[in-house]
Amino acid sequence: MELIPADPASADLTPDTAVTVDEVRLRRLLGDPGLRWLVDRARRRLERGQPLTGAVSLSAPTELQRAAAERLLGRAPGTGRSLSVPLDAVDDLLRRSGISPAGLAAAVVALCGPVELLGPARAEEQRAWQEAYSPVDALAAEIPVLQAWVERLRSDGLVRRLAGTPAEAADLLGLAATALRALPVDPPVSLPTFASRLLRGAHALDDGTPLCTLTLSGIRALTSFPDGSGAQWRREVWAAAGLLRDELSSTVLALNLRGTPALDWMADAGEPAVLTLRQLTRFPPLTAPPTAWICENPAVLAAAADTYGADCAPLVCLQGQPSAAAVTLLRHLDTHGARLRYHGDFDWGGLRIAGALLRRIPWSPWRYTADDYRAAVRTLPVGPPLTGVRTEAPWDPGLPGALEAAGVRVEEEAVLGDLLSDLG
Repeated sequence: MELIPADPASADLTPDTAVTVDEVRLRRLLGDPGLRWLVDRARRRLERGQPLTGAVSLSAPTELQRAAAERLLGRAPGTGRSLSVPLDAVDDLLRRSGISPAGLAAAVVALCGPVELLGPARAEEQRAWQEAYSPVDALAAEIPVLQAWVERLRSDGLVRRLAGTPAEAADLLGLAATALRALPVDPPVSLPTFASRLLRGAHALDDGTPLCTLTLSGIRALTSFPDGSGAQWRREVWAAAGLLRDELSSTVLALNLRGTPALDWMADAGEPAVLTLRQLTRFPPLTAPPTAWICENPAVLAAAADTYGADCAPLVCLQGQPSAAAVTLLRHLDTHGARLRYHGDFDWGGLRIAGALLRRIPWSPWRYTADDYRAAVRTLPVGPPLTGVRTEAPWDPGLPGALEAAGVRVEEEAVLGDLLSDLG
C-alpha cells in the first residue's frame, strides 16, 4: 500500500493528511498500456487546475485502446471513429472499489508522481526570467545608448538560446554587463588579458562561447558597429571597443605624417603608410601637424597621394569603422595639438562611423554638413537611394533630415574633387 495525497487539487498535491491507495490493484486497473492516454489526459487536467469531470475522447483509437477501455468500464464504449471515457465513472469506480478512496486524482498521482500546477509554475518561471535581465537593465540605466539593445534581448530570444534556464541567463547577463561596463578600453589591451581580469579566465571570450556572442552584440550597440560576419569582422568589432585579438591585425592608413624615421621616409616619398597598433603603441609619432584631415575610404587617400605626393596635407584614412589603431593614432594627434577635420560617406552607415569616432575623439566636419550634402546632391547625377536606419549627427543635427529629404547616398568618391582641392 502507498500513501498518496488526500487533496489532489492542491498546487503540489502534498496535503497534510493522506489516504491509502491499493497500488497493486490500481496498476492492474489503470496501468494497462491501452489506458496510458486516459491517465495522461487526466494528469494534464490536474496540471491546468481543471476538474476531473465529463468525458475525454481519443480519435482513431487502436484495438488495444478500445479493449482496455471496455475492460475498465465493464461495457463496450462504442464502435465509432473516436473513443470516449467518462471520467466521473472512472472516479466512482476507484472510490467504490476501495482502490483509491480519494478518487481518480489521487490515483493519477500514485501512478505518475506529484502534479505541479502549470499556472503557478509558469508564473514563477516567467518571474525568474524577468529577474535574469536585472544586470543588463542596470547597465542600460548607466549607459542609455544600450537601452534599445537590452529591449531587443528581451524580445529576440537570443538569451534563451544561449542559456537554457533563468539561472544560467542571469549569470551570463551578469558577466556580459561586467564586460560592457568596462568598455571601451583605453589604451587598448589584449582580449585574453581583459577576459582574465574581469571574466573568470582568459578564454571566457573565445569565439563560439555564449558570452562572446552576447558581448559582441553589446559592443555593436555600444559602438554602432555595422552588421557583418567572419573572423576579420569579429576582430574589428573587438578592436572598436579597445580589445585586441593581436597587435598587428589592427591598422590605419596615413599619408604625410611625420615623427618617426619610417614616417619621415614615407612622407618624403609622398607614399601612404600602413601603421599597425603595435607600431603606434611602441613608437608613436614624436610630432603632430597643425591640422590632420581624416577620410573614411582608401580611394580618397590613394587619389591624394597620386595627385599631390609629398605636397599633400597630412591625411588619415579610417578604412570604415574606426579601428583600435586609428583611434590610437588620432587620439595621439589630438593630444599633441593637431586639429582634426573629418569627412565620410553621406549615408546612414557613414554617419554612424562618424558618430562612433566623435564619441571617442573630438573633430570638426570637413565638408560634412547638411549644406555640403545638399550642394553635392545638386551637382551630381541621380545617385544610389538612401537605405538603412536613420542615425543622428551630433556635429550637425540638421544633416539626418537633409539625407531623408533627398533620399540619396553620396559617397566620398563622388565629391573627390572638392576634397582634393582642400589637400593641395
